[in-house]
Amino acid sequence: MSKLVEAVLPRRLGRSFRWLVASSWTSNIGDGIALAAGPLLVASQTDSAFLVALAAMLQRLPWLLFGLWAGALADRLDRRLVVIIANAVRALVIAVLCVFVGAGTVSVTMVLTAMFLYGVAEVFADTTQQTLLPTLVRPADLGTGNQRMQAGFLAANQLVGPPLGAFLFAAGMVWPFVVQVVCVALAVVLVARITAPAGTSFTNVRDSESHVRRDIAEGLRWVWHHAPVRTLCIVILVFNITWAAPWGVLVKYSLDHLHMSEVGYGLLTTATGLGGVVGVLSYGWLERHVNLATLIRVCLTLEVLTHGAFALTTTGWVAIALMFEFGVYVFVWGTLSTTIRQRAVPKEFQGRVASINMICVFGGLVLGQGIGGVIAEYWGLVAPWWFAFAGAGVTLLLVWRSLSHVAHAGSVR
Repeated sequence: MSKLVEAVLPRRLGRSFRWLVASSWTSNIGDGIALAAGPLLVASQTDSAFLVALAAMLQRLPWLLFGLWAGALADRLDRRLVVIIANAVRALVIAVLCVFVGAGTVSVTMVLTAMFLYGVAEVFADTTQQTLLPTLVRPADLGTGNQRMQAGFLAANQLVGPPLGAFLFAAGMVWPFVVQVVCVALAVVLVARITAPAGTSFTNVRDSESHVRRDIAEGLRWVWHHAPVRTLCIVILVFNITWAAPWGVLVKYSLDHLHMSEVGYGLLTTATGLGGVVGVLSYGWLERHVNLATLIRVCLTLEVLTHGAFALTTTGWVAIALMFEFGVYVFVWGTLSTTIRQRAVPKEFQGRVASINMICVFGGLVLGQGIGGVIAEYWGLVAPWWFAFAGAGVTLLLVWRSLSHVAHAGSVR
């Protein structure tokens, strides 16, 4: 067992790193359970497709409303304490929801309100948690650290959590949310055990006269004037727009264009998770043996080609194979882009730049889903894939040469 622990969580990364990973994995189980149980709870309270869609939007909207503020506070306050408080608020929100669900007095308004409040707390928790890893490990070990964090997200949030959430919901409407409260509360206990390495601190020394708005503006200026990180943010924004356009109508694409069953649609998402396992497990070897600029270009090129392949295929099994391949490179890209950003950004800007990155992610998803819905409505279910192919392809051509600078921005200092 000790050898397994050493292989997964190397001793050289420190005990606090192990507590951080344990906290992240535990909270991801709770979030994965909510991925399935949340929509099921909304659907049990209303037949309105609009309200079901609104529930999904309310979980992403807080990133656009509070993301920059969360980043500024992460760079002002004790980062470990912010994570503890934000996760405690998340647990409290779901605990209150559990009371109403258990009493049989829950309404769709309560559920939507809980989802929004939970999403607000999640913005502060996730933004700030991203700043803890660069404090705990050396820049050279950030790739390994992010690989372990991604592995937990994949296993807990994507593979284990959703089916567990659906099973618990079938057993009793309140049970998935009770388990979610336990998971998030345990994550609070685990992250509370983290200590900063000698000579470091989870708190930045800030000018007491500085205003949060000034801190936000300072973070935006830093990103704008740092060309590699600016390019990375632009790529993340555009590629999330192009990816979300067809993904938002994926269920219709699989059922009506590929003529797959509901089970077949489920296999598409499962294939992504299985591909992600391969991507996460292979990341360490890839980082050691492949030039980072080459790895970036390969991942983004595969993204463009995958969009084109989806536009051309008419066979369900081909689509499942493409989803597996998508899972492989997207988790490699996610680990790589996070590692490069964390290595390139000074400690005092980690929170603000992380929040800008997440706004690019979620802003891209919201815009892309809206664009994809309109395109599919007027030009058919394949059209969003061609939009994604063209948009991602043109963007890749425009940034191709600068990607080497992006890779070097994450060089070990």
